[in-house]
Amino acid sequence: MIPYLDLHSINAPYAEQIKSAMQRVVDSGWYLFGGEVAAFEREWAAYCGAQHCTACANGLDALRLVLRAWIEMGRLHRGDEVIVPANTYIASILAVSDNGLVPVPVEPDPNTFLMCAANVASAITSRTRVLLPVHLYGQLCDMDALMVIARSNDLLVLEDCAQCHGVAPSYRSDAQAWSFYPGKNLGAMGDAGAVTTSDAGLAEVVRQLGYYGSVRKYVHRYKGLNSRMDELQAAVLREKLPDLDRCNHRRQAIAARYNAEISNPAVRVPSANAPHVWHICPLLCGRRDELQQHLLDNGVQTQIHYPIPPHRQEAYAEWRSMSLPISESIAAQELSLPCHPALADADVSQIIDVINRF
Repeated sequence: MIPYLDLHSINAPYAEQIKSAMQRVVDSGWYLFGGEVAAFEREWAAYCGAQHCTACANGLDALRLVLRAWIEMGRLHRGDEVIVPANTYIASILAVSDNGLVPVPVEPDPNTFLMCAANVASAITSRTRVLLPVHLYGQLCDMDALMVIARSNDLLVLEDCAQCHGVAPSYRSDAQAWSFYPGKNLGAMGDAGAVTTSDAGLAEVVRQLGYYGSVRKYVHRYKGLNSRMDELQAAVLREKLPDLDRCNHRRQAIAARYNAEISNPAVRVPSANAPHVWHICPLLCGRRDELQQHLLDNGVQTQIHYPIPPHRQEAYAEWRSMSLPISESIAAQELSLPCHPALADADVSQIIDVINRF
């Protein structure tokens, strides 16, 4: 069986380095607030080309902390609207709701599945304050077009970078939120996240909010939360970061083969018109469930990203009446193929052959 994602094989090349890094943390006696997190923050900021990096517990918290920081800084107010992609993973939207803000879902571009600038422009109202593009599947959104819209309407821009490690986001935007969940292109051995930004004031408020709202120990300016990356996760990420580009190149090579060699007319591979690191390699098929079973019967595991769009979730029952046909079509047809640096060429060939025989 070819697994969809094989974390054991993906992490195997770093096994000894990771064990050594973990031992280094154990021996240090510092498991929070030590040198590993501070070093990773510097290294990730340098890799991304950002001025500031603040580590946190996970990707959802990274989004939540930025939005909350803008509220504390007076740049946002409860009830303000945030434009989000209608087909994103629900975490992007939960972060908005959790802060008392109003998420406004917009349909994606049907060719790229990414946030559509024209639809964003149509969704702006007098209450819109934030644009939250998601670089879904690992492909960079059309940030040039989105930034023009944002700046001409005086909107803040928070990029959800949970799936695009290695694709440089637009540092003309106000902040970028990262997840280092184990299955990401740069994955920890547990949950971890970070915020990057060029705004020193924002970075400081994010850091304070993530540590109980404290400006220093036992002095609390905000009603904050506990959202910290631990030393073990930072140490693991530091060992894997130098190999990120190589891993992304392997993903790109696999995706290139899928795009070039899948010839079944029942299958459509979406356009990749911008930098892409293929965190997820999606295709569309009108008989998606049959294709998924056919692949499984022939030894290939796949996944769906995502089977139920946010406006059809019970958590957002108030959106049930919304008509979002593009997002619903993607949810009904999308199938994600194995695409990771440990996937062998022979496995790629088998996957292509099985799809072409469907």
